[in-house]
Amino acid sequence: MSLSEYTRCPVERRILKRIVQEALREDIGRGDLTSMLTVPAATLARGELLAKQRGVMAGGYVVAECFRQNDPRSSFDQLVAEGERFEPGDRLGTVEGTARGLLGAERVALNFLQRLCGVATLTRQFADEVEGTGAMVTDTRKTTPGLRALEKAAVMAGGGTNHRYALYDGILIKDNHIRLAGGIAQAIQRAREGAPHTLKIEVEAAHLGEVREALEAGADIIMLDNMDNATMAEAVRIVGGRAVVEASGGMRLERVREVAQLGVDLISVGRLTHSAQAIDISLELEMLD
Repeated sequence: MSLSEYTRCPVERRILKRIVQEALREDIGRGDLTSMLTVPAATLARGELLAKQRGVMAGGYVVAECFRQNDPRSSFDQLVAEGERFEPGDRLGTVEGTARGLLGAERVALNFLQRLCGVATLTRQFADEVEGTGAMVTDTRKTTPGLRALEKAAVMAGGGTNHRYALYDGILIKDNHIRLAGGIAQAIQRAREGAPHTLKIEVEAAHLGEVREALEAGADIIMLDNMDNATMAEAVRIVGGRAVVEASGGMRLERVREVAQLGVDLISVGRLTHSAQAIDISLELEMLD
């Protein structure tokens, strides 16, 4: 992705700019002492981003923003598209600019890229497991504080879907809400009375009694929380297509296909963002004549 294609960024520009600005400020502070003392200011350089292990590409637009903010004259060309798989040794992108500018942004750019590729790679593994079942893998709000927009974009790149973005754009009545509202029916009624008609109401159910109660109270989506497979199968039968069914809690890769085959519509997986392992990627720089 060259800077001319930067408009394809899947994250609001103001959010991206702020996230990268803070990350660069944290790492560079008053200046990159090593580069300023060892590399002449006029030196130009070119670099290649190289994959050290297999993965799925996500976050090239963040890399571009990191280098652009630190050196407006830099250019970044992404060689592997968002969501595409790569192998060890593959060139993910190339960058050119002042040597000091590239060196200053190197660590931040790699930190973002390795993290987001890790999220996309794990998401792709889950998405591949449920392929053909009709179920979709979705993320949660268990994201790194401040990086939610980037991590949710990486989930999409990996073939997953996004759950609600934050507390303000979706209604999800969970166990604490239920206890504090006095019950499932009371919580749903209050939500229905105050919410815009365009918003669906989702309710968490911990057992079959709560599934029935949520269904009778008119829930649009019922989240089956930490149920075993047999209980989830019975819950799907009870719902009978009258609400969207989401499975949640303890969704491991080795289990997710079995859950998908029970007939649920969605499977929310917190580990997509809270436990994804970073993909090893390096930046190799060389001086330009």
